[in-house]
Amino acid sequence: MKDEFLENRLHVNRRHFLGKLSLGLGSVALGSLLIPDLFTNSDDKVPTLGLPHFAPKAKRIIYLFQNGAPSQLESFDYKPLLTQMAGKDLPESIRNGQRLTGMTSNQTKFPLVGSHFSFKQYGQSGTWVSELFPNMAKIVDDICVIESMHTEAINHDPALTFMQTGAQQGNRPSMGAWLSYGLGSENKNLPAFSVLLSRGRGNGQGVYSKLWTNGFLDSIHQGVQFSSSEERVLYLKDPEGRDREASRKMLDNLAELNNINYKEFGDPEIQTRIQQYEMAYRMQTAVPELADLSHEPDHIIKMYGADCLVPGTYASNCLMARKLSEAGVRFVQLYHQGWDQHGNLVGEMPLQAQDVDRATTALVMDLKQRGLLDETLVIWGGEFGRTNYCQGDLSKDNYGRDHHPRCYSIWMAGGGVKPGVYGETDEFGYNIIKDPVHVNDFHATVLHLMGLNHEQLTFKHLGRRYRLTDVAGKVVSGILA
Repeated sequence: MKDEFLENRLHVNRRHFLGKLSLGLGSVALGSLLIPDLFTNSDDKVPTLGLPHFAPKAKRIIYLFQNGAPSQLESFDYKPLLTQMAGKDLPESIRNGQRLTGMTSNQTKFPLVGSHFSFKQYGQSGTWVSELFPNMAKIVDDICVIESMHTEAINHDPALTFMQTGAQQGNRPSMGAWLSYGLGSENKNLPAFSVLLSRGRGNGQGVYSKLWTNGFLDSIHQGVQFSSSEERVLYLKDPEGRDREASRKMLDNLAELNNINYKEFGDPEIQTRIQQYEMAYRMQTAVPELADLSHEPDHIIKMYGADCLVPGTYASNCLMARKLSEAGVRFVQLYHQGWDQHGNLVGEMPLQAQDVDRATTALVMDLKQRGLLDETLVIWGGEFGRTNYCQGDLSKDNYGRDHHPRCYSIWMAGGGVKPGVYGETDEFGYNIIKDPVHVNDFHATVLHLMGLNHEQLTFKHLGRRYRLTDVAGKVVSGILA
C-alpha cells in the first residue's frame, strides 16, 4: 500500500524508474567514451575536456599570421584601374574623409599606384593571384579568399591585438586561449595552444606575449611558445644531476604543498599551477619527439623546402605546425614578421612572399594528402590592408603603402570552409561594395567552425560576462561549405 502511494505521488512506477535508470547509465558510458577523463581527478590528467555546442566542422586550427599587414593589392585583390590611373590623385569621393595615420596625414596629394607585379586567374574559381605567390596559385581551389575584411584599428599594435584577442587593448584572452577554455586539449601530453615565431626579410613589427595570453582565464589556457633553439620549449629539460625519477618525486612533494595551500586559501589558480607542472613533466617526453624532423621522408622535406630543417624559419614552423596539429594540439599560432612595407615595397615584398609561399602551400597540401585538411582550419593573413595610394617617390620605385583598415584580404582553407572568393571591393580597392566581414564576424565564424556559439562561449570577470566577439559578430554563412 505504501509503495503504491509513493508511485502515485511521484508519478513513476518501477518500470518507468528502471527505464530511466538504463538511459542514465548509457549516458554515463557515452560520456566516458567521448571524454575519457570525465570521471577522474587524478593528478596526471588534463582538465576535463569541453564539448562543442554543436557538431564542429573543424577539430583544430593553424593560424599563419602575417605580421605587419601584407598588401592585398600585391597578393589577391587585383585592381587594373590603379595602373591606368597611376600618379593621379585619389578622388575625395572615394577617400571620403577617412582617418589617416600620422605617416600620411600631412600629405596634400594621394597619388594612386597599381601593383608592380602581374596577376593571373587560377583554378575553377578564377581567383586572381599575384605572380609573387605562384605556389599558392596552385591551391586556390582549396582556399576561400575573403577580400572584404575590415577593422576600425589603423595602427599595428591595436589592429594586431584586435585580430588576436577581439579587443584593441591588451590583457584579454587570445583566440587560442578561448578555444582551450571552450574545448580543452586533445592530447594530455601537449598544450592545447602552441605558438611559433619567425622573422622574414622585410621591415618587421614586433610581437608580444600579450597576443597569446590567457587574460582573465586560468593560466593553463595561455599559449606555450616554442623556441627556435635546440631546446624548443625553454626550461623544459631537467637540470644536470637530476633524473626523471627525482623530478617525479619533486613534483609529487610540490603538489602536496600546493594542495595544502589550496585547502587553506581556495585559490583555483593553485590547482592550475599544479596542472601546468604536470603538463611540463609530460612534455619533456612528447616535445623532443615532435621537434625531431630527421624522420620526415625526403618528399616532405622537398615539398616544404630545405629551410624546413632550420629551426626558427617559417618553413620549419609550418612543418612543426602540421606535426603539432596532427598530434592533437587544438590551436597552433604562427607569427611571421616583416610585412610592414611603407617604403621599398617593390624590393621587400618579393622576399617576404618567397619566404612564405612554398611552405604555406606545402602545409595545405601535406594536410590534404594525410586526410587532415577537412578537419583542420588553416588561416593566412595580417591585421589590416594597404592603401591604394603610395608613400615615397613613385618615380623611383622605392614607394610603399600606408595602413588601410577599410578593406583587406585573408584566406581560409579546410575545416568546413567553401573554396572561392568572398566579398568584393570597389575598382579603386579602397572601399567594400559587397559582403563585408568585420573582425568580430571573422571570430564568430572561426568559433562556429569549431562547434562553438560565440554568444555562449563566455567568462564572467569583474561583474560582466566577456566573450571573444564582445557584443558584436555574426557568422559569415557565405563561406561555410
